[in-house]
Amino acid sequence: MSDEPLAFSPDQFSGQARMFPLPNLVMFPHVMQALHIFEPRYRALLEESLADDRLMALGVLAPGWEHSSSTRPAVHPMACLCRIATHQRTPQGTYNVLLLGVRRLRLREEVSTPKPFRVVAADILEDDDSAAGSAVTVAEMQRRLLAAFKRAMPRLPDAQGQLDQLLGSQITLGMLTDIVAYTIDIDMPWKLRLLAETDVLRRTDLLLEALASRGRVERAFPPPFSVN
Repeated sequence: MSDEPLAFSPDQFSGQARMFPLPNLVMFPHVMQALHIFEPRYRALLEESLADDRLMALGVLAPGWEHSSSTRPAVHPMACLCRIATHQRTPQGTYNVLLLGVRRLRLREEVSTPKPFRVVAADILEDDDSAAGSAVTVAEMQRRLLAAFKRAMPRLPDAQGQLDQLLGSQITLGMLTDIVAYTIDIDMPWKLRLLAETDVLRRTDLLLEALASRGRVERAFPPPFSVN
């Protein structure tokens, strides 16, 4: 298993991203996602990334992709830029990879390339906390979000202690919303709205609405997350 440096600065991004589109996963910054990469085109993507900046984008195929005859079906305009955290090449030539989400991406256009994988021109979107208000307001929003999260996941016996530990760690409200948004089992349109929202307080309100509209969380908690 090979470990990669995780530190990321936006100036490391060239403005073009290698695109790994998935049908049913919305990736967020500050969390980790394991992938098994076996298709030749995505093995080529990974190998180029490892030789270059260790970056790739996890995107979401647009609705109707399963009925499309195109080899490059449309993707949602929001994606998550990821850094390769670890990778392992199997004896079969496939890869087991752990990705760390580092930033939101807004896709502008697909780039014409002879490469077997897709490349997109994209812009990094930073969190906007200019309207976050006082520290008291932020602390109250964090308290409300964690309380709603606890109510949403009663089937996990260790969840309360894990959430209390998370509350005690030094993470921002924006990071917390991304961790919760990735973890909770809600419909993809909700997750895409959360990924597209850069205003931290609006994203928190949207997430509270999503939590109120659903049942219990099924995904294991907590997911691996990072303060990068």
